[in-house]
Amino acid sequence: MSPSLRRIWAMLIKEFHQLRRDRLTFGMIVGIPLVQLFLFGFAINNDPRHLRAALEVNDHSAFTRSIEGSLRASSYFDLQPAGTRPGAGEEMLRRGEVQFLIVIPPDFSRDLVRGEHPQLLVVADATDPAATGGATAAVQQAVMSGLGHDLIGSLAPLAPRPPPVDVVVQRRYNPEGITSHNIVPGLLAIVLSMTMVMLTSVSVARERERGTMENLLAMPLHPLEVMLGKILPYVFIGATQTTIIVAAAQLIFQVPFFGPVWLLALATLVFITVSLLLGFTLSTFAQTQLQAMQMSFFYILPSILLSGFMFPFRGMPGWAQTIGECIPVTHFLRVVRGVMLKGWGVGEALLPLGILAAMGLVFAFVAVRRYGDTLE
Repeated sequence: MSPSLRRIWAMLIKEFHQLRRDRLTFGMIVGIPLVQLFLFGFAINNDPRHLRAALEVNDHSAFTRSIEGSLRASSYFDLQPAGTRPGAGEEMLRRGEVQFLIVIPPDFSRDLVRGEHPQLLVVADATDPAATGGATAAVQQAVMSGLGHDLIGSLAPLAPRPPPVDVVVQRRYNPEGITSHNIVPGLLAIVLSMTMVMLTSVSVARERERGTMENLLAMPLHPLEVMLGKILPYVFIGATQTTIIVAAAQLIFQVPFFGPVWLLALATLVFITVSLLLGFTLSTFAQTQLQAMQMSFFYILPSILLSGFMFPFRGMPGWAQTIGECIPVTHFLRVVRGVMLKGWGVGEALLPLGILAAMGLVFAFVAVRRYGDTLE
C-alpha cells in the first residue's frame, strides 16, 4: 500500500492530541530547556565571586587596615574574622565554613617599613580547584591596591616592582590541584543518585502498567511495608556501586582517603536510603514508567549542576545556592570530599548527615501518604 498524505496527517494529529493530554511530558518539553537556560545562564559561574574568607590579623596598623579594606572592597571575598583562639581559622577551613584563610603575620608593618618584603599567607581549600584560581590572584591585586595609598613620601621607594609584600599561597587538601581528586569522590554521589532514583521511580508505575497494582493493593500490606520491600533490594546494589567506585578511586586514581572508612560507609547508607525514598516518592506521582523516568531526569539535572559537582558551589548566586541546599546530593558531596580529602570526623559530618536524615523522613512521609491515598 503506497503512503497516503491523508493517513500520515491523521496519525500526526493523533500524536499531537496524545501529547497534549500527557501534561507531564508536555511540561518536560517546555521545562527542561528553560531550566537548562536559566541554570547555565545565571547560576553557573567558572569565576566565582564573594567567596567566604576568614581573616586572621596578628599585626594591627594602618597598613593592615588598608589591606583589609581593599580585600573587603574586592568582589572575590566576603571576609569574616577568624577569631582570637589559636587555630580557629584552620578549623573553619577544615569544616568548609570558609574557602580561604588569609593570615597577616606579626611584625608585618615593621618588616614592610624596613623593606624586608613580609609574607602574607593565603590558605585555600583546594578540594574544588576551580573555586580558588581567580581568587588567589585577586589577593595580590588587593594588597597592591590597598598599600598603594600608604606607600607615599619616604615610603614611596617600596612601591615599585617587585611588590613590597610576598603573597604565599598554600593549597590545602589538594595541593597539586589534581582534578580527579575532586571529580572522582563526587562521582560517588552522582552515580548513586542517578541509579537509585531511577530504579525506584519506576517501581509503582511499573505495577500500574503491568496491571499488577490491583493485586498489590489487595494484599494485607501497610504502605510502609510496601515501600520498604521495594527499596531494600536496591540498597545492596548501591553498596556494590560504592565499593567499585571507592576501590577505583584508590587503585586507579590514587585519591587520598584520610577519614574513617566506617563514617563514609554510614553516610553512603543514609544517602542511598534517601535517594531510594525520593525515587519511590516520584513513582507515586507518575502514571507510566516514561513519566517516572522524565521526573527522575528533571531531578538529576539540577543535582549535577547545582550541587557543586561540576561547578563551584559558592560561585553561584544566592538563589541557586538555596536550591542547591535542597538537593540531597549537595550534602552527601560535602561529606564524601570531607571524609576522603580532609579527614572529617563525626563532628564535621554531623550537620550534613542530619540534613540528609531529615530529607529522608520527609520523602518517606510523602511516599506513604501518597501510596495510602492510592490504597483508599
